[in-house]
Amino acid sequence: MNRVFIKTYGCQMNERDSDAVAAMLRERGYAIVDSEAEADIILLNTCSVREQAEQKAIGKAGRLLKARRLGLNAAAMTTGDSATPPPPGAPPLRLVGVIGCMAQNRGAALLDSLPDLDLVAGTQKFHRVPDHLDNLLAGLRALGPRPASIVDTEGEPGSQNTISAHSSHRAVSAFVSIMQGCDMNCTYCIVPKTRGRERARPMDEIVDEVRALAERGTKEVVLLGQLVNHYGLREFPTVDGKSPFVQLLEKINALDGIERIRFTSPHPAGFRADLVDCYRRLPKLCEDIHLPVQSGSDRILRAMRRTYTRERYLRIVEALRAANPAMRFSTDIIVGFPGETDADFEETLSLFDAVRFDMAFIFKYSPRSGTPAESLGDTVPREIKELRNQILLGRLETFSNASHRALVGTVREVLVECPSRKGNGLFMGRDRGGRKVLFPGTSGDVGRLLNIHVEKATTTVLMGTVA
Repeated sequence: MNRVFIKTYGCQMNERDSDAVAAMLRERGYAIVDSEAEADIILLNTCSVREQAEQKAIGKAGRLLKARRLGLNAAAMTTGDSATPPPPGAPPLRLVGVIGCMAQNRGAALLDSLPDLDLVAGTQKFHRVPDHLDNLLAGLRALGPRPASIVDTEGEPGSQNTISAHSSHRAVSAFVSIMQGCDMNCTYCIVPKTRGRERARPMDEIVDEVRALAERGTKEVVLLGQLVNHYGLREFPTVDGKSPFVQLLEKINALDGIERIRFTSPHPAGFRADLVDCYRRLPKLCEDIHLPVQSGSDRILRAMRRTYTRERYLRIVEALRAANPAMRFSTDIIVGFPGETDADFEETLSLFDAVRFDMAFIFKYSPRSGTPAESLGDTVPREIKELRNQILLGRLETFSNASHRALVGTVREVLVECPSRKGNGLFMGRDRGGRKVLFPGTSGDVGRLLNIHVEKATTTVLMGTVA
């Protein structure tokens, strides 16, 4: 049967990796299905940024393996009712695999808690997944003992070049992976362990991939990397004062069919004058930046090894707003890092107020095994973390509301992506700042750039009609 369902946890990089694995499996003859109930093979593409994310994926894998032992379909386990038989025609589970960051982080140790797991494939082995599934299925067909688990987490040179295939369906906006890995070694972060050292893809191969997407109807690309604006710093030369990343942006900006370019996630240390200047001169580069700050306290930034100061970060924001006054900023912030005092948090709060972020991902610090910060302990009480988290969320809601209300009565250029989940004839698109916009439309609008007159706004969405 060979029907595969891929469940993805975590960031856009994981989404892109899952899409590439799906494309490679489809090319090998596997069917990619949209629900667990349809699948006889389930792959969990996992995240390791927080312990909670790993535990969630381990719990999910455990429930799937229990369903298989009981001869049930995966859907039976989602309700927690082990007595529920599979729906008519639903295939029983044959293979369960864990791929991605948690597989890389835990490796063969996953089999200690999940001994029935069939596949553990790390972040440099996504392209090996079709071969591994073929081998496991061949073992099942042999009618002998169940084939031994496959664990594949060794580093592999050139693996960053294998994430280039895309699913066959037409996508208005598409993720494009341009590099893998991270060399920054922030003390709280496990990404260097799970993704390895920085490794860039050849520039011409990326441009060819984007050109092929444009020919299939893609209008917007989102360039991905753990430190996306560090692209190629060690592999490729600076030309006329322009970094390899800026050179890549220029080449994509020149491609016919591509209307918009975004990227995530950059590091403030990589925002030099040549990149800032792109927001003046590259018309397809959207004024929408996710710029992680993590803390507004220089003392905490040093403890985190973030390699910039509060002043440097605010100068970058000022320079970007000078380049394009419409710039929209989002960020990541950690509250409760070991040793964070009330004074440190006040520094974060004042930076938050100075920038007036439109969007932020605010995390309560939790130690990650294997990171340098683990030795610092977890010194900030849980209730203090929760209070600081809620204060920032309240500020964020205020800023988002104000930003959206200011756009009521204006006309926004919107790239239409899909029908809205709300239904009622509504369609969803995004303006150049990345804001969601809902409006009455038709299926023929998908993929088009439309001018939308904004009539209402909430904290998360704009609503209007075609101007």
